[in-house]
Amino acid sequence: MDNYKNALREYILANCDMILKEPVHYLKHPFVDPGSIYDGNLWDWDSFWAVYALFHLAEQHDEDGSLKEKYIRHAVGNIRNFLDYQQSDGYIPMMIATLDHNSNLDEPYLIMKRKEGLVTNMHKPFLCQQIALIGGFSEDFSWVESEYEKLEAYFACYDRDYWNANCGLYVWADDIMIGMDNDPATFGRPRYSTANIYLNGFMVSELKAMATIADKLGKTGRGDAYREKADRLSAAIREECWDRRDKFFYSVDTDIRTRHYDWFHQGLGVFWKTLPIKIRVWSGFIPLWAKAAEASQAAYLALDHATDCNTFASPYGIATLAQDEKMFDCRATNNPSNWLGPIWIVSNYVVFRGLMNYGYTEQAKELCDKTVRLLGQDLEKTGKLHEYYIPSTGEPVMNGGFLNWNLLVLNMIDELDGKEPMCKYWL
Repeated sequence: MDNYKNALREYILANCDMILKEPVHYLKHPFVDPGSIYDGNLWDWDSFWAVYALFHLAEQHDEDGSLKEKYIRHAVGNIRNFLDYQQSDGYIPMMIATLDHNSNLDEPYLIMKRKEGLVTNMHKPFLCQQIALIGGFSEDFSWVESEYEKLEAYFACYDRDYWNANCGLYVWADDIMIGMDNDPATFGRPRYSTANIYLNGFMVSELKAMATIADKLGKTGRGDAYREKADRLSAAIREECWDRRDKFFYSVDTDIRTRHYDWFHQGLGVFWKTLPIKIRVWSGFIPLWAKAAEASQAAYLALDHATDCNTFASPYGIATLAQDEKMFDCRATNNPSNWLGPIWIVSNYVVFRGLMNYGYTEQAKELCDKTVRLLGQDLEKTGKLHEYYIPSTGEPVMNGGFLNWNLLVLNMIDELDGKEPMCKYWL
């Protein structure tokens, strides 16, 4: 195992700079892309996790400060690129493509569609987490002070276009670029009908990050307001998404109301606010990352679900869809990307960090070891890393040369050795 750890560290340190890109086309500032076939594209949560891992590398391996300076420059560039395309209503796109079939347009494709009046999903809740990460790591929030009102507008857009007041949860507008592209809880379902646990779990940590930013910039009362909002959202997740029978967090259907017809349905109507979409997806562990789960809920997730070989536990980590679900399918696809079971390193890390947050170190160590073995074997056999993997065999599925959140394997190794996680700056 130590051989794999050393080989992965050496490979990552030698290759991680390949995801650092200079301004090009629509992107006027330096940025970070995932590598492989995604070269030249800026993505929301992808760039966040890449920066999260790069900053960790700098803390561990920066002898002269050059890594820190370089990584901060590109991380700040990520934010500036996104904010360049914020619309007057607060909308920010979730990705900006520069080197694909849309690159001949006068402006990014998603901005064009927004201006046409189409409400699609917006930047996933990682904008303020990346800002809080940059500010905490650099010990400087002044660079974002002039953009603060844009951050308020970003949350106002979420509240106006994606908030379901009946249940207190956020919903996806559609199933386009939802992070876990073909998550059955949202993929193929009606618009505005799914309060996805991914969206709401990460929104809790996004609100906490915004509270940190507001505090650091001296915005009186705004930090407390965002913390209270995070607490209310956490409570709604526990109330609406936690299934008391299955002891698991599910995405939920919000298209719930009493439908009257003539004199029918005049008695006891629909009083429940949501219906659980009982598909076991790895995102049910995200409340552990966001520290939104109660201790008793964490125990079920850590001791039952994360260790169940029939569902999530595999020889190489956490299956992104329970292995006994009828949709389980690990075939190669990247449009949409396949989250119907394959191992992704970002999901391994988020579950790992959630387990650590609640004191389940033994289970976290086992998950770290599986991740090291998975990537170490891939590197040994192919000389590179891939985007996602078969849970039962560890075989890579596609996109050799992909880096991005694969870098998180070093975060896992070092956090087990006592290194503080990078989310210490806001969670």
